[in-house]
Amino acid sequence: VTTGIVGIPVNPAARPQLIGAYKTTLDELKAKIPETAAYRKAVEAITAHRLKIVEENDDTAKIEELIGSGQIEELICQAEDEIKLISKMAEWRPWEPLEEPAPPRQWEYFKKAPLTE
Repeated sequence: VTTGIVGIPVNPAARPQLIGAYKTTLDELKAKIPETAAYRKAVEAITAHRLKIVEENDDTAKIEELIGSGQIEELICQAEDEIKLISKMAEWRPWEPLEEPAPPRQWEYFKKAPLTE
């Protein structure tokens, strides 16, 4: 049996490991990231949704189908990466104001260019 993904072996205990990773993610967010941070809100919402799916389903194929982001072994890798990122985000503190004001018109490239004739 293989995942078909180089470097990622089949994990016979994938479901409990994924549940643990999702719970760790939620705990780390609460411990390290302010409630008002957009990053925390987004990751909490996604993780809580995925945790509910994994807890309510015993079938690996059903979990993979409902989450829709790869095989369960890949989901574990993604969750472990997110846990590492939480510590980095806590260090970088992107929710705090900029040290220097943004240059004028910095974000205007998101707007449509004016029509020219």
